[in-house]
Amino acid sequence: MSFLRRRSATPAGPDFDVLAMDPGDWPGNLGAGLLPAPDGSCQGVFLRYDLFGGRGPAMIIGNLPEGSPARDVPEGQIPFEVGQLLLALENDEEVTVVGSEDVPVMQGDNLLIVRRLKLSEGRISCVQFDRSDKVLVTIAAWDRPITDDLYALLKPLPAELFQQG
Repeated sequence: MSFLRRRSATPAGPDFDVLAMDPGDWPGNLGAGLLPAPDGSCQGVFLRYDLFGGRGPAMIIGNLPEGSPARDVPEGQIPFEVGQLLLALENDEEVTVVGSEDVPVMQGDNLLIVRRLKLSEGRISCVQFDRSDKVLVTIAAWDRPITDDLYALLKPLPAELFQQG
């Protein structure tokens, strides 16, 4: 996928393009979190999309590069992004992965193999797919299905969004 590429210069944030929805395309507030490694490198980025009116987070999109410890999840355990969604919702319920299904999805001219996770908490929708640069994208949504239309909204966010200072 030509639009998924590593950056040549290292910004203050992640050293890869973060695939997510542009903040201008979302009718609410956007928060971003970086997962730092002890050496200062970025081990992942997650974006939290909140709805207006204080109704809480509706979606978390994570981008975890190859080698990120947050990708190492034991069988049956929830992805990092689902855990972040539950924390944001102040929901301490025990949630597990009870199944998964691989589904082909077209994104423009590109074919994605999307893994739909079935969770013990039915109000959470979760999908994952691997980018061509070996970054794992996970989308976790609360109380709303993740439809194929969402993939058309995903694009690399500008590096300036993650600059510090």
